[in-house]
Amino acid sequence: MPSHSQKGRPGKGGRGRPEPAGPTQRQLKAGELVRHALAEILREEPLHDPALLNASITVTEARVSPDLRHATVFVEPLGGRNAGEIVEGLNRVSRYIRGVLGRTIELKFTPDLRFVHDQSFDAALAMNRLFDNPVVQRDLAAPDDEETGAEDGDH
Repeated sequence: MPSHSQKGRPGKGGRGRPEPAGPTQRQLKAGELVRHALAEILREEPLHDPALLNASITVTEARVSPDLRHATVFVEPLGGRNAGEIVEGLNRVSRYIRGVLGRTIELKFTPDLRFVHDQSFDAALAMNRLFDNPVVQRDLAAPDDEETGAEDGDH
């Protein structure tokens, strides 16, 4: 007699529900709420850490865990300078920021905050440098031999 358990079936979570492919609507909404509130807090609140003095910080994304109790906050300092020091400073004062956040937003739980440097700006810059490379420019401008051959053979 075959077993009816969900164990071992790909793409299925507990109770026969499919595993979520990405964050839920609830997580996305909470993440945006947290991101907007943190941007305001970082702009308005005095943060007493030497690495954060006169630092202009952009909050690019906040990813909230499924239970909404933890948030990973992606930040980018203006100009990308001293990113490591600034992220460390933000993590040192994260409990204070969390307290201010709890008084600012209306969520059942105020998430614990973990700040990380947003690497997407660096990746985009590297990609732009790659596209500016003369060898890559030449390859992009050259016609694709396979496509040209396929078109000639179809006639």
